[in-house]
Amino acid sequence: MPRLFTALEIPRDAALSLSLLRGGLPGARWIDVENYHLTLRFIGDVEGHMADEIASALDRVRRPAFQLRLSGVGAFGSKKPHAVWAGVASSPDLMALQAEIERICQRLGVPSDPRKFSPHVTLARLRNPNPLDVAKYLSAHGNFSAAPFKVGRFVLMSSRDSVGGGPYIVEEAWPLSGAGARSGNLPASDSDALRIMR
Repeated sequence: MPRLFTALEIPRDAALSLSLLRGGLPGARWIDVENYHLTLRFIGDVEGHMADEIASALDRVRRPAFQLRLSGVGAFGSKKPHAVWAGVASSPDLMALQAEIERICQRLGVPSDPRKFSPHVTLARLRNPNPLDVAKYLSAHGNFSAAPFKVGRFVLMSSRDSVGGGPYIVEEAWPLSGAGARSGNLPASDSDALRIMR
């Protein structure tokens, strides 16, 4: 059964900026560029009827599109680093979208994620790295910053167990801007159609 999560896709230009961070860290398994994403809410393995309920509830999200900028790098696991990531510049719109999705999941009884939401894009998973190498990598790339990009939709993604994360599949997509149809339906207007296809 696929594992579900809501996410933001990373557009090509931003993904290209992230790809320049690859390399220079022994023991790193770098995420494929096409698999970069920003997880909003991990849902996990759910039955088909529950997945439908979640998708149906997410239909009601009405949020404006917003700008987002990737900025800075960090690692998870201070004593034993297990992943390196790119961070996100402060974004009230992102936090509000994530909080609404969180409320929807809780209302539907999806088990809560014990980790506090920390917006990031995973760059690599680490296997027994030397913490000194990780510290060197982070200080060398600490001033990373990419050009802002427009977030025009959020998606429900699925993944299957595999080495290194991915492949990730977009199961559903919802446009941002306060109105519009889910990508499975006819869009409400031409501009919605453009947002859905982007």
